[in-house]
Amino acid sequence: QLQLVESGGELVQPGGSLRLSCTASSLSLNKYIVGWFRQAPEKEREGVLCTTAGGGIIFYGDSMKGRVGVSRDNAQNTVYLDLRDLKPEGTAVYYCAAETPDAINNYCELNRTMYDYWGPGTQVTVSS
Repeated sequence: QLQLVESGGELVQPGGSLRLSCTASSLSLNKYIVGWFRQAPEKEREGVLCTTAGGGIIFYGDSMKGRVGVSRDNAQNTVYLDLRDLKPEGTAVYYCAAETPDAINNYCELNRTMYDYWGPGTQVTVSS
């Protein structure tokens, strides 16, 4: 069973940057599609981006396109989400999720129902 834990969320000023981490405790996260989602108060969970197993393909959601990046550190079994130029509407709980890729592994999507494994989330607050 893949277990995920996010970290790195904190209070940050508008325009600031932040790096969030998603670490897997047992199985190799590099073998899974990883998606990042966020959920603001009283709003539905929305996709930020996803990356195929191995990190070869990245798909960006509309919410933070141009202000977000992703990378993998296989030695640490961690996927990072880099947030830039944060805005107050970016205040949310950020979640990472993982799903098993198909045999071709050339696609990922931001449909949250497709993800089998979820972390508990990390709170990001953007405020001056």
